[in-house]
Amino acid sequence: MKKVFERPKSMYPVSTHYCPGCGHGIVHRLIAETIDELGILERTVGVAPVGCSVLLYNYLNCDMYEAAHGRAPAIATGCKRVHPELVVFTYQGDGDLASIGTAEIIHAAARGEKITTIFINNAIYGMTGGQMAPTTLIGQKTTTSPFGRTSKDTGYPLRVSEILATIDGAAYVERVAVNDPKNVMRAKKAIKKAFKTQMKDLGFSLVEVLSQCPTPWRMSPRDAIKWVEEKMMPYYPLGEFKSPKREG
Repeated sequence: MKKVFERPKSMYPVSTHYCPGCGHGIVHRLIAETIDELGILERTVGVAPVGCSVLLYNYLNCDMYEAAHGRAPAIATGCKRVHPELVVFTYQGDGDLASIGTAEIIHAAARGEKITTIFINNAIYGMTGGQMAPTTLIGQKTTTSPFGRTSKDTGYPLRVSEILATIDGAAYVERVAVNDPKNVMRAKKAIKKAFKTQMKDLGFSLVEVLSQCPTPWRMSPRDAIKWVEEKMMPYYPLGEFKSPKREG
């Protein structure tokens, strides 16, 4: 019998530690499929963050760095500049990228570093106890905003893709989601385009992924998907915010 669906070669045959309903596992697979399809496993280097995906190197079968909290773009920059023939990506959550790592990601984009960032936005600090993140929505309850986030006290959620798209050095920026099969397919297409942008030396690329996070949200996986659709997407609209000027 011919296999029509199997584990990507770029992914280790192990179970992940993620909570049921979490979107990280889906995105891991999409990255692995992209690496396989582009035939770049032997020259791909990933940079793992501090956060839920801190153990990314246990799942993706490529060379990996472990970065200090928020510093993944700096590590990726050093790697890419020393070895420009490599395909280098960072994988970061909203606490890692949009809080302690805000300056790192903005200046990596401003410099037009030829790296790719996969940014997981689940609107909360998932690993460390469910605290409010820079992407937490107004009214959203977390362990540090038990009555709901207010703009008066903590400002407004950061729209990272929109911010980075204004920077000249950013070549490709898109926001996707993994809430249903259709959007998963779109996310795969975006991740592949981001890697190709880097491989063509067009500049910095980022794919933001809206991801369900049931446990810290205190929801069932099904309700978490619904929350992404009804609450996150209106504030964080899906779409391409910047496309490479030269794609040939």
